Amino acid sequence: MPRMMVEIDDRLLEEARRLSGTRTKRAAIEAALRELVRRRKAAELARLAGKVEINLTPRGLRAMREGR
Repeated sequence: MPRMMVEIDDRLLEEARRLSGTRTKRAAIEAALRELVRRRKAAELARLAGKVEINLTPRGLRAMREGR
């Protein structure tokens, strides 16, 4: 993984580390990035609610989950 130099507000990073329960700055940054991606994906799904038609039965959904 390539290294990069970035300037991040020390107080903000420390607060993110504390709130995320991580021990290192790197872990705090990665946790924040994962959370950002998760929230944006959830928002995109919410935006699509009612706009996409999916014809799945409970049996069909179960089969998809099981890889059949």
